[in-house]
Amino acid sequence: MAIVVTGAAGFIGSCLISFLNDQGLVDLILVDDFSKSEKHKNLEKAKFTAKIDREVFLFDMHRHSIEFIFHLGARTDTTEFDLSIFQKLNLNYSKSIWEFCTDKDIPLLYASSAATYGGGEHGFNDEKSIQDLEPLNPYGRSKQEFDTWALAQETTPPFWAGLKFFNVFGPNENHKDRMASVVYHAFHQIKDKGSLKLFQSHRTDCADGEQIRDFIYVKDLLNLMWFWYEEQSSSGIYNAGTGTARTFNDLGNAIFKALNLAPKISYIPTPEDIRDKYQYYTEATMSKTLAVGFDKPFWDLENAVSDYVQNYLSKELHY
Repeated sequence: MAIVVTGAAGFIGSCLISFLNDQGLVDLILVDDFSKSEKHKNLEKAKFTAKIDREVFLFDMHRHSIEFIFHLGARTDTTEFDLSIFQKLNLNYSKSIWEFCTDKDIPLLYASSAATYGGGEHGFNDEKSIQDLEPLNPYGRSKQEFDTWALAQETTPPFWAGLKFFNVFGPNENHKDRMASVVYHAFHQIKDKGSLKLFQSHRTDCADGEQIRDFIYVKDLLNLMWFWYEEQSSSGIYNAGTGTARTFNDLGNAIFKALNLAPKISYIPTPEDIRDKYQYYTEATMSKTLAVGFDKPFWDLENAVSDYVQNYLSKELHY
């Protein structure tokens, strides 16, 4: 029986495919929009059974014998404001996957997002009700809407988990342009100019570069997804972060250290189109996941950045 990965050509999806291959799993069905040539390198080494266009898969999925679905495909641009795109790809498409898994008794893991937490007024605790969360952009609202819909369903897949991805970075994100991680952009800034520009703070209670994020290395995220693939208990919505937030200054300093360079950081205004939707603090509460049995240690920020910079970015290698 096959494992399906939607969003297969993207950053996290392609890393997951390489990870599954490393576990000896090659009966994989890859689902995505494969027309974008900039993503082709992500799958150059992948072993799989089939590649299916995401639109075709909606009509084709009943023909396949499927063991598990990792639904990672979504529109993830936080600066996109065309609501119809999110309605189609993040909500309706996900509902179709859910209903198929429910009908065929197929376990499902899908990607939610820490963007659902908005500015963090209600905290980042996955053990609390999500009803009052206030996302700051249409992307976050689309993920929140699906999470809320999933929790309201009386009929469900035999196991399901929605993972709220925090700030993920790592190899295979080269194609993401503006939406690539700060590590990716900072590395190229430093290589090109010898210095790094971070966003200023536009709040009096936060110094420049002291905005805080729960940065999670993609290799940690892969371990989390593998845990749920093997565990398949306690269905629900879970955070996917490290539980330890760090500042952008910490991140910048780690990149300079990985490149054996003295830090040289300055600050620029946050673009106005995202300024009022900008998160100043995120930190995943991970006790719910740990209580179920996840026990792998997370990479600390400095070692994760060093691995990414020295073994992937500097060598122009994919995962």
